[in-house]
Amino acid sequence: MNVNKTAPNGAETRASQESHGNRPSRRMSVAPMLDWTDRHYRYFARQITRNAWLYTEMVTTGALLHGDVARHLRFDDAEHPVALQLGGSEPAELARCARLAQQWGYDEVNLNVGCPSERVQKGAFGACLMAEPQLVADCVKAMRDAVDIDVTVKHRIGIDQVEHYDYLREFVDVVADAGCRTFIVHARNAILKGLSPKENREIPPLKYDYVYRLKRERPELEILLNGGVKTNAEIAEHLKHVDGVMVGREAYHNPWLMADWDALFYGEQAAAPERERVVDAMLPYVSARLGDGSHLRHIARHILGLFQGMPGARNWRRMLSDAKLLDGADAGLLSQALQATLQGRRA
Repeated sequence: MNVNKTAPNGAETRASQESHGNRPSRRMSVAPMLDWTDRHYRYFARQITRNAWLYTEMVTTGALLHGDVARHLRFDDAEHPVALQLGGSEPAELARCARLAQQWGYDEVNLNVGCPSERVQKGAFGACLMAEPQLVADCVKAMRDAVDIDVTVKHRIGIDQVEHYDYLREFVDVVADAGCRTFIVHARNAILKGLSPKENREIPPLKYDYVYRLKRERPELEILLNGGVKTNAEIAEHLKHVDGVMVGREAYHNPWLMADWDALFYGEQAAAPERERVVDAMLPYVSARLGDGSHLRHIARHILGLFQGMPGARNWRRMLSDAKLLDGADAGLLSQALQATLQGRRA
């Protein structure tokens, strides 16, 4: 099945679901991040970790129902397991979009109940939906009735000045009654007015104990923790209390953090890939995407952190962020940047 160009037909969709029936657990995942976790980044991340779940950027129901579906949903088969995150609050529209996710071969559809941006609030979805748990439940039920793939919810522990744990538990209980079994909990409140999205990721205090308690009290649910996780040691500690950990910006800026995930958290015996092999694996992908009309700069920006902390890393970043070098360049620029990086390492 080639999902790079056109949507699969029903038979291909069923084959895709069957072929991914033995999916790895959600023990590790990379968070949906607007403008960052596009298909190019996800393909790159998959060259580093074979098992972690990858999530798309949030896609609004309006963008899918009234826009270019292929532009938003196409991806490479190598990305599995991969989830589509949706933004919306109208059950029927979300159900239609969930069907599209299944038709295109996604392994999961995730509802965004955590984004605090004012633009998202104006669309009446994101974190503001935490104030309407029954509406979220209705959305989940509509999607579950429409598809066979998993329907999950990503949310905060509370909104604004609502600080008590019971708010989180009651929200989860209402949504779980609609059939949701997997909750991805960003362990911070969302402040809907007065803080930017960036400040909302930094200022409200992290309350990991709320997420731990939720798992203890609702052991039948799959509970994933998100927010502020930066090291594999932290991940290992969290996994003593929850079913999975979702990492966001650290996995983007320092992608080699993911290199040990398969061994540490999935028990794989195979050695972690080498950075040079990751570059080699990207070359045919880059050539194919350039042939589809993508620009190298749109891919290169996602891989700048590959050699972070290593000698020669400056050469890698310099060459792959140079507008003049990128203009009209092909995949060979990655090979040139790699050679410059290795020379810098030996210098």
